[in-house]
Amino acid sequence: MADDSSNIDVLNSTAQSQLKSVIERIERLEEDKAAISADLKEVYLEAKGNGFDVKIIRKVIRLRKQDTAKRQEEDALVDLYLSAIGGL
Repeated sequence: MADDSSNIDVLNSTAQSQLKSVIERIERLEEDKAAISADLKEVYLEAKGNGFDVKIIRKVIRLRKQDTAKRQEEDALVDLYLSAIGGL
């Protein structure tokens, strides 16, 4: 197997520059993601501290992200399946 120095020769200077740029952008975005994740955790803790059920908040957020038609279709299927097994 070739050593690392011969592998570097395979990438021209433009490709090396592009690769470095991509990696640096990903690293910055990962840092941003970590900061946002910490912010979200704080908001959920605040909600919990104010007496809200965080599990339900997460469900509401998930439902709001869904397309209305898709959500209605899913609800209809849940109702159908429940009635098929005799309800809860």
